[in-house]
Amino acid sequence: MRGRVARRLVAVTVVAALVPLPASGKCRRRARPSLPEVASPRTPLPSPRQNVLELALKAYECARSASVVAAGPLTIIDYSLPSTARRLWVIDVPTRRVLFNELVAHGKKSGENYAEAFSNEPGSRQSSLGLFRTDATYEGEHGMSLRLDGLEPGINDRAMERAIVMHGAPYVSPTVIAARGELGRSWGCPALERGVERRVIERIKGGTAVFAYYPDARWLRTSRFLRCDGGTGT
Repeated sequence: MRGRVARRLVAVTVVAALVPLPASGKCRRRARPSLPEVASPRTPLPSPRQNVLELALKAYECARSASVVAAGPLTIIDYSLPSTARRLWVIDVPTRRVLFNELVAHGKKSGENYAEAFSNEPGSRQSSLGLFRTDATYEGEHGMSLRLDGLEPGINDRAMERAIVMHGAPYVSPTVIAARGELGRSWGCPALERGVERRVIERIKGGTAVFAYYPDARWLRTSRFLRCDGGTGT
């Protein structure tokens, strides 16, 4: 009897010796599940060039003081940049935060990659400069579109007559730039990339300001919104 007990003790001891212990000699703790990564804050969008932003804000404040445009975001288009650049901005004026920074086409007769000629004339197929007020939206051949009312006589005040509207277009996209080296062109409308236009239009509709810039000497010298005397009217 004692012999059998002894043999069992020896067997248990041998088995225990064969079971490996943790390297530390202590029991390992169960690994904790990894925590989800905390999303990093969104990188701020690029802003317009300082001189263009200052001119746009000057025109905006002048128009607001005369109640010509509604309080709200300010849209800036810098036509001195190539069509391959994201040259349209929508800005929250109180905070100066950029809400959108998008591609935008210019008129077919305004130039190739760079816009160089601007017009207020019907049939010109050129873009217009100056301060506009956003008007009504509608569903047309380009989908959701936003009418623009030109506020500067002789510069853009025939925009409604010319049917100058903001809309989406298939010729505005990074794919088109990669294939052609430039965007396609409109008949004078500031056309946006498909999939973006509705969000932009919804944000800026309702009488807000759109400022289209180019260093045109005559316009810069004569624009009533850039030399505001408090008497600006509609």
